[in-house]
Amino acid sequence: MSELSQLKPQPLWDIFAKICSIPHPSHHEEALASHIIQWAKDQGLHVERDQTGNLLIRKPATAGYENRKPVVLQAHLDMVPQKNNETEHDFTKDPIRPYINGDWVTADGTTLGADNGVGMASALAVLADNSVEHGPLEVLLTMTEETGMDGAFGLQPNWLQAEILINTDSEEEGEIYMGCAGGVDFTANFALTREAIPADYQTFTLTLKGLKGGHSGGDVHLGLGNANKLLARFLAGHQDDLALKLLEFKGGTLRNAIPRESHAIIAVPSHKVAELSALRTRYEDILKNELAAVEPNLILVLEETTTQLKAINADCQSRFLFFLNAAPNGVIRMSDVAKGVVETSLNEGVVEMTEDNASVIFLIRSLIDSGKNYVVNMLTSLTKLAGAEFKAEGSYPGWQPDADSPVMHIVRDTYKDLFGKVPNIMVIHAGLECGLFKKPYPEMDMVSIGPTIRGAHSPDERVHIESVGQYWTLLTAILKAIPVKN
Repeated sequence: MSELSQLKPQPLWDIFAKICSIPHPSHHEEALASHIIQWAKDQGLHVERDQTGNLLIRKPATAGYENRKPVVLQAHLDMVPQKNNETEHDFTKDPIRPYINGDWVTADGTTLGADNGVGMASALAVLADNSVEHGPLEVLLTMTEETGMDGAFGLQPNWLQAEILINTDSEEEGEIYMGCAGGVDFTANFALTREAIPADYQTFTLTLKGLKGGHSGGDVHLGLGNANKLLARFLAGHQDDLALKLLEFKGGTLRNAIPRESHAIIAVPSHKVAELSALRTRYEDILKNELAAVEPNLILVLEETTTQLKAINADCQSRFLFFLNAAPNGVIRMSDVAKGVVETSLNEGVVEMTEDNASVIFLIRSLIDSGKNYVVNMLTSLTKLAGAEFKAEGSYPGWQPDADSPVMHIVRDTYKDLFGKVPNIMVIHAGLECGLFKKPYPEMDMVSIGPTIRGAHSPDERVHIESVGQYWTLLTAILKAIPVKN
């Protein structure tokens, strides 16, 4: 038994604990999907899959609710796999280890998968709990949302019967989301030429770590450190005075997670080693001063190393490092329409390097298509100046807010009746699948709700226990309040 079994509501927490026990990072959701299919069949429910792998489960209306508008509860099957450096964990094989920490549930050294596991558990709990009153009900679980929204892209028209969709992928209790940012991936590729390291050089690994990381949409306005940007700033600024040779640069693991760690293998002349050490100390002090409030655990580590790698030649090195250092990152513009919400941003999420190529992967987000296009054009110009190749792909639309949404008004009024206060009606600077659902289902009325989650996409991810109970109370009350068909 999981210690989560002591929490209420049940069976939501028991279902979430079971989800945690089955590995389901992006592109590895099949074991969890198979478990849910069998579970649904054991419940006597209709279940089917589409060609993309999305799951659809149907449950008939509660007696007396047959004439209500049909509703689909929606969540995604995958989770973001991030872990602390010292944590031994294979996300494709090892279960997540959730535990209670005060008012929160978190995981042991890894992401928890509350994004979107709690939402998924709530949808399945509605199916399992016959005391919940509802009209005709569907549960849609989509594939591989975190790395490209594959399931949402592949969703076909005329499969869902529902008129209302409740997305469960929001992360703040007391807020109702009725719009979200769209996004696009941008990759710059640098062809590399290598040469022998001079005989009088010594080789070192320079590692920037200890950063918090986080969600590249939901946390982009917090001013958190981006390890790729911070390390590139040092290398670009000192490559000439140190006669520095770059052998390797790698940082970040996911384009939608703010990079927590980045490292470079470098070589400098023997007579420059003391200067390198002094500059490391000085730069670490600068960063600790600049980021004291948001990154208290930041450290820059210099260690002597041996390697068989050759050095990148001077021209390739300069173009690559100058590009990393000059590339924009973070908030580009705040919204004039949705006050306090980021309109356009980007995340220099992943830097990868092989023998003959270096790639820099960005995720661009914007509430408006023109903002997304602006950043793509900016990066295109910078990439051309740097003599690199580029591609922009995987574009997905935002979810245009609808102030007249009937389900939004139902959720708002239900929340007010339950908790005695008016919830915030929000637009989120993150990618929800709702924008993509509008293509095959343009008339679908949509809203997004969820419990309070902090540190999503990082090993600090945690979900607030009390907020899960409030979210469950709201969700079940909304289902009861859905009106009859016209």
